[in-house]
Amino acid sequence: MSRQILLGDEAVALGAVHAGLSAAYSYPGTPASEILEHLVRRSAETKDFTAVWSVNEKTAYEEALGASFAGKRALVSFKHVGLNVAADPFMNSAITGANGGLVVVSADDPGMHSSQNEQDSRFYAQFAHIFAYEPSDHQEAYDMTREAYDLSERLEVPVLLRMVTRLSHSRSAVAVGPPRPQNPLRKGDPRDWILLPVNARRRFTRLLGLQAEMVRLSDGSRFNVLELGGDRSLGVIASGVAYNYFREAVAAEAAPPSFLKVSTYPVPEGLIRKLVAAVDSVLVLEDGYPFIERQIKGLFGVAGKTVRGKTDGALPASGELTPDIVRAALGRTPLPALAASGLPLAGRPPQLCAGCPHADTLKALNKALEDAAGANVFSDIGCYTLGALPPYSAVHTCVCMGASIGMARGAADVGLHPAVAVIGDSTFAHSGITPLLGAAVADTDMTVVILDNATTAMTGGQPTYGSGERLLRLIEGLGVPKERIRTIVPLPKHHDLNVRILREEIAHRGLSVVVAVRECVQEQRKKRS
Repeated sequence: MSRQILLGDEAVALGAVHAGLSAAYSYPGTPASEILEHLVRRSAETKDFTAVWSVNEKTAYEEALGASFAGKRALVSFKHVGLNVAADPFMNSAITGANGGLVVVSADDPGMHSSQNEQDSRFYAQFAHIFAYEPSDHQEAYDMTREAYDLSERLEVPVLLRMVTRLSHSRSAVAVGPPRPQNPLRKGDPRDWILLPVNARRRFTRLLGLQAEMVRLSDGSRFNVLELGGDRSLGVIASGVAYNYFREAVAAEAAPPSFLKVSTYPVPEGLIRKLVAAVDSVLVLEDGYPFIERQIKGLFGVAGKTVRGKTDGALPASGELTPDIVRAALGRTPLPALAASGLPLAGRPPQLCAGCPHADTLKALNKALEDAAGANVFSDIGCYTLGALPPYSAVHTCVCMGASIGMARGAADVGLHPAVAVIGDSTFAHSGITPLLGAAVADTDMTVVILDNATTAMTGGQPTYGSGERLLRLIEGLGVPKERIRTIVPLPKHHDLNVRILREEIAHRGLSVVVAVRECVQEQRKKRS
C-alpha cells in the first residue's frame, strides 16, 4: 500500500476510482466541488472513466443512476442543499435499487461557511431507508467509499456517504490499496426500474425487508468502535469528526470515559444498548443536527439515564463543533491559550473581485432603479449575491438556486412593479429555465437580468451550459420576444448606455430579459497564465 496526502474530498474521489468507478457526475457546490474536480483531472489523464459536470444535481443523480442501471459503478456528489435538488430521483432510486454500485456523496456545511443552511444529510438516508457512512478522518473517507460500492451491490440499493466541511477541506496522509477492475455492462430486471404502483409496492416491500439486515451490518461494522473503560459514570457517543475532538480531549487521561464511535447508519442499535446499559449518563457528540441523540431519547428518553447533547444545551444547537466546545461539554478545563492583543481589526466582508463584471452591472441596475420607489430585486446564488452588501446594496433576496425568477413572477403577479430578477448564466441553466418559461407564457410584467460571465465562478470556474449565443437562442426559444431580449456589456465606459437599456426594459409592461455579457476576470487571468 502507498500513502498519499489528500483532501478529504480527494480521498473520496480516489476511493471511488480504486473501487472500479466507471462514471461520476456532480454540480459544483462547496464543500463538495473538489470531489469531481479531482475526478475530472484524473479522467483527462487516464481516459479510464467518465467525469462530468452536470447541469444541476437532479440531472447528475439521474445520469449516475443510468450508469448504475447499466451495471457500472457510479458516483454522484454535491453539497447538502444539492441533495434537496436531487431528492426526487434519490428517494425513488432507493425503491428501484441499484444494479452497479451507486454511491451518493453529500457534503454538509455545519456552521454555514458557504451555505444557506446547515441541514444534516443523515436524515435523508433515514428518510430513504438506505445505508449511510460518516467518516471521521481521511483514511475512513477512502476506505468507506470503497466499501460502500461493495455494499451497494450486495444490498442492491444506493449508499450515502456524509462528509462535512472540516473533513472535505483538510489534508491528511491516506494509505491506498490496489485498484479493482470496472464492472462489465450487465442487464437487470427492467420491471424493478419501472415505478408503476404495482412494481413500486413490491420494491418498497423489498426495501423495508432490508432494514433489519442494515442494522445488523451497522452493528458489525469495523468502523464502529465500542470501548467500555474504567470510568463508567459517563458514556460518550461520538460520530464523524466529533470523534476526533473527543479523543483529543481525553488523550492524556488514564481512565477516559467509555465511548462508542458511530460511523454507520442505521445507528448500531446493539452497540448503543451496550454502552447505555454500562454507564450512568450519556453525552452525544455529533457535527450537525442531534440525529443520534433524538433516536436515543425517543419520545420519553432512556429510562433512568440522562442523555445530554444539543437538545438540552450541553452543546450548541447550531454551528460547527470544535475541540474547545467538546472539551467544555466533557467538563474538562480549557487548555492554555494566548489572549488576542492589539487593535481590533476592521470587518472584512467578502467582496467581488476587482474588475468583476457583476460590479458594473449592479451599478447600472442601481442607477436604473434609483427613481423606482418600491422596486424589489430578487437575486439568486452566485458571486453576484455579494451585491447585497455595500457598496452596492443592490439585491434584496437570496433563497435557493433559480428562485429569483419565480419570486419575481410571484411578486409581479400580486402587483409589485418594478419586479427584477438577477441570476447568473450557470444558475439559469441549473433551474432558471422553467420559471422563465412560465413567465414567458404569461408575459409577466417583470425584468430578468442574466449575468453571463461564461463560467460557474463562485465555486472555482467550472463549465457552464448556458452562455453566449446558446443562451440567447435558449431565451428566445422559451418564448421571450426577440425585441425584448437585450444585451449589455458591463464595463465602466458603457455605464450610461447600460442604464438606458435597463430603464427601457424595466419600463416595458411585460416580460423582458437583459443579458450582461462579459467573461469572469479570474477566468481571463487563467487563460493568460
